[in-house]
Amino acid sequence: LQESESENRLDGETASDSESKSEFGGSSPVPTSDDTPEVLNRALSNLSSRWKNWWVRGILTLAMITFFFIIIYLGPMVLMTIVMCVQIKCFHEIITIGYNVYHSYDLPWFRTLSWYFLLCVNYFFYGETVTDYFFTLVQREEPLRILSKYHRFISFALYLTGFCMFVLSLVKKHYRLQFYMFGWTHVTLLIVVTQSHLIIHNLFEGMIWFIVPISCVICNDIMAYMFGFFFGRTPLIKLSPKKTWEGFIGGFFSTVLFGLLLSYVMSGYRCFTCPVEFNNDTNSFTVDCEPSELFQLQEYNIPVLLHSVLGWRTVRMYPFQIHSIALSTFASLIGPFGGFFASGFKRAFKIKDFANTIPGHGGIMDRFDCQYLMATFVNVYIASFIRGPNPSKLIQQFLTLRPEQQLHIFNTLKAHLVDRGVLASLEDA
Repeated sequence: LQESESENRLDGETASDSESKSEFGGSSPVPTSDDTPEVLNRALSNLSSRWKNWWVRGILTLAMITFFFIIIYLGPMVLMTIVMCVQIKCFHEIITIGYNVYHSYDLPWFRTLSWYFLLCVNYFFYGETVTDYFFTLVQREEPLRILSKYHRFISFALYLTGFCMFVLSLVKKHYRLQFYMFGWTHVTLLIVVTQSHLIIHNLFEGMIWFIVPISCVICNDIMAYMFGFFFGRTPLIKLSPKKTWEGFIGGFFSTVLFGLLLSYVMSGYRCFTCPVEFNNDTNSFTVDCEPSELFQLQEYNIPVLLHSVLGWRTVRMYPFQIHSIALSTFASLIGPFGGFFASGFKRAFKIKDFANTIPGHGGIMDRFDCQYLMATFVNVYIASFIRGPNPSKLIQQFLTLRPEQQLHIFNTLKAHLVDRGVLASLEDA
């Protein structure tokens, strides 16, 4: 009986899943289907479904890549806006799944509170970003200075208001389900909003830290699909039956090579390598600076074992290219697990895609499931191996102190430099 019962359940569904479904009364949502444009349907009508899907995905992929180049050309402010729009759309897709599963209960304030918590979390994160990167502008305007000073208290008060509203919305006989959806909302905020915020932080470190990781994930997705489509024979993971080892391995080598080439091209342009900073005189973003050592060509010795193969003893490359190997390796080996996680989520709720926004690709979340995991890694990588103390930000904070505090820091720093002999050597010079 136990064996036959387990066979009747859908793949990935456990006894607790079945019990929860019967308790909550939620029926499985109808799988979403892609709305392929009629023009493509007519043009590809003579092809088999396999090749039709290949062409639809290919054409839409080229269209998305073109759009990606356009928004890069438009600058960092447009990129920030696009990240915000993508975040909102991904949040909407995940919350909609929860609402569709349990809509028969008509839970009070569920969607309203979900969007309210999204507003609160965005206010907190973007307020922190504005204070960090627009410090002088904030200090210049009295209302902004007050909001900045009490930003965390205001953020906490806003969240506390939503928390109280949730408690007041609790309905008898639905307590467990309401707390379940409360957790659903907060996990969604953790996955979507927090990592979107990290993407923007990566962008401010330099557009190259934004473009290269995203491009590596895109390249890996495309090349894994191509290798899997033409050469795939060995299944990779049960969560995604169409994923193959051939596609996984082919995507890895292709992504590492692509990351090296793209990094070499972009490292030669200041508009990509310089940190994005706010110019108080022009009230606009600037990306002009003296390139750091990461983006200056250096000569490296090639290992002896490779001398006979390559015929070279040394090679000139940018140090950032070495870092790009780490980025592209993560994008192709660990990044796909973000997609596997999303596949497990979709199988748990019996849906094909998060939405049908992009024909042949599903929803926005279907395209960004790996990007969010990649954004977290890049932010941790920069903080661990790249970023050091920022002198300009230290000076900005120093100037906001009271005169006696500034004088105390000045005397302490002077004594420290004299002890190390740095100040004495400057005076002698």
